[in-house]
Amino acid sequence: MNKISPNHFRVLAIAPSSRGFGFAVLEGPETLVDWGVKSMKGDKSIRSLEKVEELLALFRPGVIVLEDHSAKDSRRAARIRKLSKGIIALARRRNVTIALLLRQQVRQVFFADGQGTKYALAEILAARFPDELGFRLPPKRRPWMSEDYRMDIFDSVALALAVSQDKDRSIKTSIK
Repeated sequence: MNKISPNHFRVLAIAPSSRGFGFAVLEGPETLVDWGVKSMKGDKSIRSLEKVEELLALFRPGVIVLEDHSAKDSRRAARIRKLSKGIIALARRRNVTIALLLRQQVRQVFFADGQGTKYALAEILAARFPDELGFRLPPKRRPWMSEDYRMDIFDSVALALAVSQDKDRSIKTSIK
């Protein structure tokens, strides 16, 4: 699970959630180095920032990727928006480039028309990385079900791939 090669650019993607966060580390567009979910108890924001700091120290990424929650019409919880700002501050202190992507930018990478469900995206990623993510694909969510915690992994992998496949550098990548 922890395959590190110094020859490729390393991307750390973080997908904050109500439980903690999902993360993925990618080297180039084809090598998924590490991935997982960090669930927190107690003060989730402080604990999440500590875990992100550990990931930054362990993997020393060239870029950290987050979903952009800065829009005024963002429906993300205030705690998640504040956590994202804390992660950006950590990355700045470590001089790591920060990439913020809108959900629509991520979907444009995987769906020709930019339309697709979160689960359809997870299926694409599970097919692309069958050994790493295939068995982690949760069952399709029904309207009465809560989202499976494993979807945070797929959210973070999608963010990382969107940045690594951004050939024309249209994604806003430096906020220093």
